[in-house]
Amino acid sequence: MTVGPDVSASTGALSARDRALLALERRSWASPGAKERAIREELGLSPVRYYQLVNALIEDRRALEADPVTVNRLRRVRDAKRSRR
Repeated sequence: MTVGPDVSASTGALSARDRALLALERRSWASPGAKERAIREELGLSPVRYYQLVNALIEDRRALEADPVTVNRLRRVRDAKRSRR
């Protein structure tokens, strides 16, 4: 499933792409390679672009409202990585 650009910003709802990003982040992975493969195959994105989109998405209030557990977990992981630098 290739997910197109975010077209629902003006409607106040998360786009299909944003929902797909959150859904992929909710899953558990046996290995990093499996996740990267799913990013390419299911979303049609490079892993670098995927992580750029996810990092922007976790700052979006709508994402927090839609999936607070996943968004808060991703924020904690990001913040922990930043504090180690």
